Amino acid sequence: MKYLARIILAFFFFGVGVFEQPASAVDYRLVKITDELDMPWGLAFLPNGDLLVTELSGSLRRVSNGKVSDPILNVPDVLYEGQGGLMDVVLHPDFAANNLVYLTYAAGTSDANHLVLMRARLENDALVSPETLYKTQNRNRPVHYGGRLVFLNDGTIILTHGDAFDEREKAQDLGSSTGKILRLTETGGVPSDNPFVNQSGVQPEIFSYGHRNAQAVVYDPQSNRIYTHEHGPRGGDELNLMRPGVNYGWPAITYGIDYSGAKISPYTSLPGMEQPLIYWDPSIAPSGMTLYQGDMFPEWQGDLFMTSLRFKNVYQVEMQDGQPGTQQTLFEDINERLRDIRTAPDGSLYILAEGKSGTIWQVLRK
Repeated sequence: MKYLARIILAFFFFGVGVFEQPASAVDYRLVKITDELDMPWGLAFLPNGDLLVTELSGSLRRVSNGKVSDPILNVPDVLYEGQGGLMDVVLHPDFAANNLVYLTYAAGTSDANHLVLMRARLENDALVSPETLYKTQNRNRPVHYGGRLVFLNDGTIILTHGDAFDEREKAQDLGSSTGKILRLTETGGVPSDNPFVNQSGVQPEIFSYGHRNAQAVVYDPQSNRIYTHEHGPRGGDELNLMRPGVNYGWPAITYGIDYSGAKISPYTSLPGMEQPLIYWDPSIAPSGMTLYQGDMFPEWQGDLFMTSLRFKNVYQVEMQDGQPGTQQTLFEDINERLRDIRTAPDGSLYILAEGKSGTIWQVLRK
């Protein structure tokens, strides 16, 4: 079922860097943490309350009490071009014991580049003992990487990998990692229960296929559900519930059209291809996403929140048993291209906004 209606909420200014919602709605306030980041892209919460933030331009920073550190040492060189750069950052589930940090980034040259998954130990302000865990096949343009990560209950990793724009037909090719959702072990290997293991001519790391550019993936450890959203072309952005071995259709079916206005496919559905939980037309240009499971805002428990690059706001989607309900948009007064959103251990939300003076906003109870 499609839910295209939006409820636009109004906000008013409440001092430098702080906005409050009207009393008739959920009581929260928005506080600016910093505006000293260069194209922030991903965010992780350290046990001591500090933040680890990736900058697309290639630096990993620690943010402590609003102060941005010098770049963490020994971060690998990245291809900072097009949509490439240093992307996601995720802590190992047992980070408190092993200090392992996982990163994704683009590497290579303009016409021969790929997505890399690596890990290293974070010791003080340096990465040590780096390991390259996985590299995708080369593509000919530095765009549509995907590059988001999440750990599952069983310790495996979900990694999103986009269609490289010019190579969208490969999203239907099981011999290619392009346009896929991948599932890997924590060391970059292939889990033995992946859906295409031991099939000739098939990449065994593939979890699902037919994806354009999944720029967010979240996991519900209670229900074992995995959600992604797809950044579509002109229209056709999608929210999907991931299931192993399933074909999500791109580019054979789509609710969008090409940027030129040309049709990509005459079909919005075909047998054997999954329909999205939601699609958006016109496009909202979704970027980050979080599944709210904190204590600070019980009204939001179990809902999905996704950032919009185009409309510079956050979409809240009410969820019930894996199905979407009412949508509304929040935080328009930030008025910046929003790249990512995460739920903090204390139940607040953190929002990354793009730019050469990129910002972090925190959503707190009023």
